[in-house]
Amino acid sequence: MSDDDGTRPARVEDVHELALAMPHVTVEYGTGGNPVYQVGRKSFIFFRNPRPDAVDPDTGERYPDVIVFWVDSEADKQALVQDEASPFFTTAHFNGHSSVLLRAGLIGELTRNELAEVVQDAWLSRASARRAAVWLRAHPPA
Repeated sequence: MSDDDGTRPARVEDVHELALAMPHVTVEYGTGGNPVYQVGRKSFIFFRNPRPDAVDPDTGERYPDVIVFWVDSEADKQALVQDEASPFFTTAHFNGHSSVLLRAGLIGELTRNELAEVVQDAWLSRASARRAAVWLRAHPPA
């Protein structure tokens, strides 16, 4: 595996790099100083504090490393969380919310290219129609 062809395991640093590479992105900081990536004042990725709805089933300990990614639709969400090979999940707290959760400790189950697609889709789900159209013209699907 080459380190620069996108097939290497994804890393948390890639989330930051990929999110900041999208146009018109700003970063706010939530509780605990966690970054919240926004486009047009709409969040599309954020790093979550440990919460009682996302816990280790064996120990009951709250996951300290949950990242939230917006998705375009409930169908997209279900495709990610129902895939047995996918590290994405959701909790009852996010019922009806167009987002999926990913533990940072499992991010390496994705390749950098797969993570890039999730980040881009998150941005597209929250960007204005004009901004999304401009980006999609410059980055046509393969």
